[in-house]
Order: sequence, then C-alpha cells, then structure tokens
Amino acid sequence: MRGLERLIRPFLFALDAETAHRMTVRTLAAVRLPPSAPDDAALHVEAFGLKFPNPVGLAAGFDKNAEAPDAILATGFGFAEVGTLTPRPQAGNPRPRIFRLVRDEAVINRLGFNNEGHAAALRRLEARAGRPGIVGVNIGANKDSEDRAADYVAGITTFAPFANYFTLNVSSPNTPGLRDLQQEAALDDLIARAIAARDEAALTHPRRPLLLKIAPDLSLDELDAIVAVARRRGIDGLIVSNTTVSRPPLTDVRHAGEAGGLSGRPLFPLATWVLAQAFIRVEGAFPIVGVGGIDSPEAAWRKIRAGATLVQLYSALVYKGPCLVGDIKQGLLAALKRNSTTLADAVGKDAATIAAEPPPANAVRPASA
Repeated sequence: MRGLERLIRPFLFALDAETAHRMTVRTLAAVRLPPSAPDDAALHVEAFGLKFPNPVGLAAGFDKNAEAPDAILATGFGFAEVGTLTPRPQAGNPRPRIFRLVRDEAVINRLGFNNEGHAAALRRLEARAGRPGIVGVNIGANKDSEDRAADYVAGITTFAPFANYFTLNVSSPNTPGLRDLQQEAALDDLIARAIAARDEAALTHPRRPLLLKIAPDLSLDELDAIVAVARRRGIDGLIVSNTTVSRPPLTDVRHAGEAGGLSGRPLFPLATWVLAQAFIRVEGAFPIVGVGGIDSPEAAWRKIRAGATLVQLYSALVYKGPCLVGDIKQGLLAALKRNSTTLADAVGKDAATIAAEPPPANAVRPASA
C-alpha cells in the first residue's frame, strides 16, 4: 500500500487540489474494499453511548455527500463523519477554493458548504442501512437560509434513522455569518431546538448523540460561554476544532494569503491549546473530539493527553496517505505500553500543563485580558 501511495501521489499533486479530491472520493465510492482487520482491544473506546473500534476518525469535509463511508471505514478508521450537509444543494464559493501549502503540510479552503443536499445523501445512507461501522452526519445551514437553526433541525429529522451521531457545524469560516451561531444567545437557541428535534426523532429511532463543532478562533471568554451553554443544554460532546482564519508563520507564501480556513500541521498548536482549555472547562461533563493538525502518532497522543477521547484527521492524508491511519494506531498502542496506561486514563493528563502554556501567537486573547 505504501508503495502504491508513492506512485499515485505525484499524479494527484499534478492536478489542482479540488480535482484530485473529487477523483479520490469517486474512486473510493466505486471500489469494494475488504473490511479492515479487527483492532486491538486496547484501542476500543466508549463515548456518547457508542462503541468505537479505535479512536481515529475521518473528519467532515472529505466525504461531503456520503458517497464512500464504507470504503473509508475499510481503510482502518474507527469512524467516519460525512458532510457538511445542508437541506438544499449548494454550489459553494467560486473556484479555485482549495490550496495546498506543500512545504507547511497545510491546506487552505474556502469551499462554502458545497454539497448535493439532504436528499442525495439520504439515498446513499439508506442504501447502507444495517452495515457495520460508525458514521456521523455533520449538518449545517444553507447560505441563504432565513432560519439557520431550522436547517439544523431539518438535518436531524432527515438523517435520524441512519446517522450514528450528529455534529452541529457552527464554526466553518466560509459561510458568511455562520460563526455568529457560536454567540451565547444564538447558540442556546440552536442547541435547544436541535435537542428537541433529536428527542422527538428518538421516539421512533435510537437516540442519536449530538456534538457541537467549534472554531479555534475564540477568546477564552467566548469559550467559557460556549461550554456553559453546551453543559446547561446537555450536549453529548464537543469537537475542537474547525479550521482557523488566523495565520501562524507559514513557509509557503504563495498561498498563505488566500482567504479561507487553514488546516494541517500549522493548526496543531492552536487547536491543541484550545482543546486543553475546553477540557478543563467541561470538567468531564461530556467527551471531546480533538481535531486539527494530527499527522503522526505523536500528534494523536498529544491530543489525547490534552483532553481528546477521540481524534479526527483529514488534511494530513493529502501528504501522508491512508497508511497514516494504521501508523497512528500502532503508535498509540506503543504509547499505551510505554506509559503502562489505557486510553481512558490518558485522556486529559496533560491538559492543565498545556492550558498553562503561553497561548500560540495566533490565539485570540480573552476579552477581559
């Protein structure tokens, strides 16, 4: 597999980033991969009432239209998150809108929730009903929606029979005004309506965990308010974090100035610092999924020690290929053995230390500071 990756990568990198991405998804959707080998029991995780075979998931944004979740799971991921999905099909922002920063092993995107809408994804998820594997559905709002909270409610109602969990994406920087939903009053209303929709759907379908995905570009005061709302309303989990609109020092200056969200290796310090801050504030009320810059076993282990019960990655696959998933799992097993611990006991062990470190240069300072 590793040799095949080395052969294919130059071909994919000769294409523009979005064309290469579409080709990859379509290929995965067309193939029938055998199931991955069972994971070591030491990697099993229970969270949100679900049993994950391992803690490494594919983040939303790769399989926007639920075209290839089974192939994704077959590569060794413990779970896959499809979307972001909006009620109506949406073209997104004009191309070009994805940029590789190769020397930084980073990506900037300003896609804008481009997707085929609920109906197309629903047909695909209906077709895989009954198959094994945890598939989450990441939901959002159409750009021109007059009632954005209603779009999230529609997503929950539509996909409740087939989603293993839901993620409320209120943190993409590429839909104007979407991040305003992270403000306390708007967030409280959104979560209240989403939970009501989830609980109503649970009368006829299994209760689906509801997660909230937040931005790394928050002051600590804003993070305080978000966690307070999430805890008060009884959210099932937090995903930290989405891409950043800030720009840490970057080597690839050709694309560094492009508008959009930055992901990949340069996001890791900021996203991990915010994760540790969130872990301390959550106080064990619900699990946290750590995302942002994971590109090695060491990075995944640091996310877990910072407070992540589960981790997700995406951008690193552009540079390191699908073998990275197996490398991370083997690295985590080695770390558990080396430290004579379990995944559950490792979660958050370094959170206080990381949170006490000086914030990364691109972190938003508290409003009261």
